[in-house]
Amino acid sequence: MQEMPQDRSTMSRRARLRAAVSYDGSPLIGESRSFAGTFLDRAVVRGVAVAGVKRGDALLVVSELVTNAVRHAPGPCTLALDLRDGVLEIAVSDTLGRAPRAQPFDPRRIGRHGLEIVLALCAKVSIETDDRGKTVRAHLMVV
Repeated sequence: MQEMPQDRSTMSRRARLRAAVSYDGSPLIGESRSFAGTFLDRAVVRGVAVAGVKRGDALLVVSELVTNAVRHAPGPCTLALDLRDGVLEIAVSDTLGRAPRAQPFDPRRIGRHGLEIVLALCAKVSIETDDRGKTVRAHLMVV
């Protein structure tokens, strides 16, 4: 029996792609962005149409979450990406068991806007803490 070719919209709904990388506590933000960019390139090759602006948003969210992990948590961190049904889950785990908090709005504040950016770009953000640290999960629509 010959399998019928699928159109791109069907492929996009069914495609699932996952990847993870661990850093020793001092990853370069460029490395994490490159890892995410390569991941998104693989998604496009597999038929998932990732909008250009969404690609930029995904790289920005990766940068912000990894920067926070490196800046505030001692030890290693992990970046895990999971693309399913047009939603990219970006999960960053680190060794600090305290959940980050968005700062109150202050237009004069310089810096410390990372979590605010992530919350503004993503459909959902959750934080899980345990005795080993925390994981911040951000869900971003990419199609």
